[in-house]
Amino acid sequence: MSPLPTTDHEIEWLLSTPTADVTAAVAQLPGDFTVLGVGGKMGTTTAVMLRRALDAAGRRETAVFGVSRFSRPETRRELESLGVRTIPCDLADATALAALPASSNVLYLAGQKFGTDSAPGLTWIQNTVVPALVAQRFRDSRLVVFSTGCVYPFVPVTGPGASEREPVTFLGEYASTCVGRERVFTHYSGEYGTPVLLYRLNYAVELRYGVLVDLALKVARGETVELTMGWLNCIWQGDACARAIQCLAHTASPPRILNITGPEKLSIRRLAEDFGLRLDRAPVFTGTEAPTAWLADASESTRLFGPPTTSVATMMDLITAHIQAGGRLLGKPTHFEARDGKF
Repeated sequence: MSPLPTTDHEIEWLLSTPTADVTAAVAQLPGDFTVLGVGGKMGTTTAVMLRRALDAAGRRETAVFGVSRFSRPETRRELESLGVRTIPCDLADATALAALPASSNVLYLAGQKFGTDSAPGLTWIQNTVVPALVAQRFRDSRLVVFSTGCVYPFVPVTGPGASEREPVTFLGEYASTCVGRERVFTHYSGEYGTPVLLYRLNYAVELRYGVLVDLALKVARGETVELTMGWLNCIWQGDACARAIQCLAHTASPPRILNITGPEKLSIRRLAEDFGLRLDRAPVFTGTEAPTAWLADASESTRLFGPPTTSVATMMDLITAHIQAGGRLLGKPTHFEARDGKF
C-alpha cells in the first residue's frame, strides 16, 4: 500500500483493487451488473472494483451500470473515465426506475442515515418506499441489499457479538427504517422468488471517512473521546466492497442474512491510545465503558470469504499518515458513540 495515495482518484484506485476471489466470483456470475446508489461513500468503490474485476476476468463487454442522482458531477465523470456506465436517476421516481436497463446482478447501496433525526419522514421514504419500488423493478435479478448492524440490540461486550440469528430491534428512526427496508425486500423475495442477501455492515473504514478517522481526528485535535460506547467492529472499505460483490453468489429466497465486519472486537480506549502513540498526542477521555455495545459476530462471512486483507494496524497507519499530510476528509462524522439511535 505504498506510496501513500493522496488524491481522491488514487484513494479510490487503492480501495477498488479487486482480490483474486472477487475476479473469480464475477467470472462465474452471468449477466450485467448494476450498482444502485453509486454516488455514495461505498458505491463508487464497488462499481470500480466490479469493472476492474470483470476486465481481469476477460469480460470487458459486460456492463457495469452506476445509478445515482449524482449530486456531485465529478463523481459521475470519474466513474465514466473508469468504464462504469452512469445513469442519472431518482430511485423514488417509479417512471425513471422502470426505464433502467435490466441487470442480472444488482447491488443496492441507496438509503439515508445522516439527518434522520431532523427529517424522519424523508428517511422512511428513502429506506422503505424506494426499496419497494426497486424490489419490484428488479424482481428477476440477484440482489445484495446493504443494511446495518444497527438493526441489532446492544449485546454484552464479553460475548462474540450479535449473530445473524439475533432478533432485530428498533432503536431510533434510522434502525427502524433499516428493519423496514429488510422487511420490504424479504416480502418481495417471497412474492417473486427473487434471490436476495441482506448485507448487515458494521463500519466500513477508508482514509477520508469512518470510525477510525473520527477517533484519529479527536486525538489529533485534543478533543474528548467518549468511552461509554466502549467497543466496535470495523472493516476496510475495500474488503467490505469485495465481500459485497462475492455475496451475489450467495443470494437466496427467502433472503440470506450475513454480517460483514472485521473479526476483532476493538476497544475505543485502546484505539485512541494507539492513535496517540502514532500522533504523539495523549488522548483525552470521558465516561466509562458500558457493558454492552453494537457488536456483530462476523464468523460466517469470515468462513465464506476468509479474513479481511487489510489489518486494523494497517488502516490506522494509513489514516494517521493521511491526516498528518493534510489529506482531504469527507467531513461526515459517523456518530459511532451514539447509544440512542439518533444520527
